Amino acid sequence: MKRLPVEDLEHIYRNTQDIWESFRGKTIFLTGGTGFFGKWLLESFIYVNEKIDLNAKIISLSRNPELFIQDYPFYNEHTKSVRFIKGDILTYNFKLDEEVQFIIHAATAASDSLNKNNPLLMMDTITLGTRKVLDFAITQPIKGFLFISSGAIYGKQPIDVPNIQETNSFQIDINNSKAAYSEGKRIAELYCSTYFEKYNLPLRIARCFAFVGPYLPLDSHFAIGNFINNVIKNEDIVIMGDGSTTRSYMYASDLSIAIWKILLKGNNNKPYNVGVDTAYSLKEIALLLKKNYGNDVQILNMNKDLHPNIYVPNIDALINDLEIKHFIQIEDAIQKTIKFNTINE
Repeated sequence: MKRLPVEDLEHIYRNTQDIWESFRGKTIFLTGGTGFFGKWLLESFIYVNEKIDLNAKIISLSRNPELFIQDYPFYNEHTKSVRFIKGDILTYNFKLDEEVQFIIHAATAASDSLNKNNPLLMMDTITLGTRKVLDFAITQPIKGFLFISSGAIYGKQPIDVPNIQETNSFQIDINNSKAAYSEGKRIAELYCSTYFEKYNLPLRIARCFAFVGPYLPLDSHFAIGNFINNVIKNEDIVIMGDGSTTRSYMYASDLSIAIWKILLKGNNNKPYNVGVDTAYSLKEIALLLKKNYGNDVQILNMNKDLHPNIYVPNIDALINDLEIKHFIQIEDAIQKTIKFNTINE
């Protein structure tokens, strides 16, 4: 049965000790609790809530909580910390039997297949789903609302811009249905800003980039997850392009620290890039894995891409406003992810 390593949970607590008293006796409403981000938030919350006896709780909205708990039965041991309710973000009536003081809206993962195959559902889930959560928020005594946005809202990062700042904005092809995710997040952020101005909601925004860690899907469109899967299966690491695509990878415990801190200490209506600013090409990541684990690397297209795909944030605001400085290095992050997926059964 998979559970996050205690050392990671302790790392999160150690670097967020100054915020948790704000949750004492309070209730958090969480959407997207069964995804990659959500699992880290739920388990880190349980760990801290029970460690220091906060008497707080999370109510997590899920389309199929029964199936989720079947896969992760340890949640049955922590019903005082986490309660699941069944519902879809687009159809749930948002009528609870208790008030909530904090909301983390993390529904709608960066699903490449959904974006390609059903862009209308992707857009509706992001935009209409966010509107529904905001409408619910203004009925509650909210002390903090965090919208999980994405670095995708910036558009294609130019090659001469090494790190995207929160004030940057580049072109998105809105006549291409593949823009459903990025344009949907833009509209959702506009909803958030509008509700902040009209209703004075304490809204914070996290623009998330690329991550690695336990619970990251290893068979999806995340290249580093696929590479780690190759290592675990002792397969060649295959790069379909020329390997110039560039990302920076934040380990998920640092992601959790950032999310909790932005929710409690972030400035209202100010977006924060969440990620790290050390960039690696896919070729560099593959060769790093070859060096450490011995897998051969195949690069199938040696033609240099004229417009390399770059996706790397500037994180000055994250560091300066929230004093987040404890970033797990890439080799440790990969090693932790491999270990979780091989011995944590």
